Amino acid sequence: MQNLFTSSGFVFPGQGSQFVGMAQEFANDPDLKLIFEQADDALSFHLSNLMFSGEMDKLTLTENAQPALLTASYVAYKYLEKQVGAITMKQAPFMAGHSLGEYSALVCAGSLGFEDGLRLVRTRGQAMQQAVPEGQGTMAAILGLGYEQVKEITTKSGCTLANDNAEGQVVISGSVETVEKACAMAKDLGAKRAVTLPVSAPFHSPDMKMAADAMNVALSAVDVRAPEVPVIMNVTAKPLTEAVEIRPLLVEQVTGSVRWRETMQFMANEAVTEIIELGAGKVLTGLAKRCDKRLSGTALNTPEAIDQFLESRVKTAS
Repeated sequence: MQNLFTSSGFVFPGQGSQFVGMAQEFANDPDLKLIFEQADDALSFHLSNLMFSGEMDKLTLTENAQPALLTASYVAYKYLEKQVGAITMKQAPFMAGHSLGEYSALVCAGSLGFEDGLRLVRTRGQAMQQAVPEGQGTMAAILGLGYEQVKEITTKSGCTLANDNAEGQVVISGSVETVEKACAMAKDLGAKRAVTLPVSAPFHSPDMKMAADAMNVALSAVDVRAPEVPVIMNVTAKPLTEAVEIRPLLVEQVTGSVRWRETMQFMANEAVTEIIELGAGKVLTGLAKRCDKRLSGTALNTPEAIDQFLESRVKTAS
């Protein structure tokens, strides 16, 4: 497995990728089954049952979706690590996670313990949900306009640019009134679509200040270590290597923008050619080439997918 990941970036999905049955196949491995049991114990409820066979409405609740997605990413990472070894995994030059996925990246990079990460994202989900009364805030995806155009719209309408996901795909956040105003302005400027998202709060906006304060308290109580692989952070689109940087950037991330397009472009500029998405779904895989044409994307979200990926790499190498 020499040089398997030297031009690969590991990425971890955010909220919205969850589905009932997620990561269930990994529980057939006795070693990985322990990870699900560890998650259940850390949160004092059967998260694994909710992931495998629960109700979608309950799984989608922010406070449940976030630890579920972190667990799915972590167990996929550990299965891949089990096949190739920890040293090979650390060949990857960078890791990154989209919003919530940043916690998954930090857990897999060794900066946060798995149980600490679970409790943090559970708190994060609860705090984000409570920060703004339901029905007062929302988010929308603006498709077909450039970043600068959307940025100007948010300035004029009073909402916030929340996620710069890819060329022509920007998400805005704010009060229902300001987001609706921005959507109308975007359509007038020729946006292909301006779609309100099925979320109950204006994530990644200044309205999340109360949630950021809650995370500042929660993060001060956990052990944070330097990452074993540099993690590119959402709010800077630059890699960090020191533990002291992690807490303030995670707090800032709650109200700040997710600079995903710039993150992918940074990786490509640093000779990364392939994005490997670990966890539920394949949203980030789909965004890879749209962010930078030099990138390809592969989603590894089941043991079978990982086994097939490794088998193809061995064949290619031989």
